[in-house]
Amino acid sequence: MQNTTKQALEASLKNMLLKKTLDKITIQDLTSDCGISRMAFYYHFKDIYDLVEWACYEDAAKALQGKKTYDTWQEGFQQLFEAVLENKPFILNVYRCISRDQIENYLFRLTYGLIHGVVEEKAAGLPVSKEDKDFIAGFYKYNFVGIMLDWIRQGMKEDYQELVEKTARTLHGNIANSIQNFAAVEAKKNLT
Repeated sequence: MQNTTKQALEASLKNMLLKKTLDKITIQDLTSDCGISRMAFYYHFKDIYDLVEWACYEDAAKALQGKKTYDTWQEGFQQLFEAVLENKPFILNVYRCISRDQIENYLFRLTYGLIHGVVEEKAAGLPVSKEDKDFIAGFYKYNFVGIMLDWIRQGMKEDYQELVEKTARTLHGNIANSIQNFAAVEAKKNLT
């Protein structure tokens, strides 16, 4: 029941965003549309922005299911683009109405999970510290988010499949090389 209410509020919000901007939508609008009380809304979310964040993460989690490996990261990245594009009015409205920081944080969390899975897989059995793996994932996260933010800022007009392909070409072997470089430094430290 709990998720049903959240999903109904998400659907209502996305539908309303087709007609008006996020800053013009009220909790009363959403609860009336869903046929629930304001108290029910506040049971699940502290405000509309909390609902927006939840909706974004739910969409992303669906897009990334099982796509956090070295062999599937490209497909996962493409599915992130597809999830954003599928929710274009929602994402553009949120991008224009909330601070850029919130959209960046949302994208950072999405892409970090994707990249960190790849880093963990490639670092298995190698002497690479958690901090170094986090650094590598963070480094590549900024690249992914920058590409996606530019695409969103430009109205999502460019072919996202081409962007994913160019990203894959650019990164081919780089994550594994980064891990090997960190492992080599760690191995040297252990010898001395």
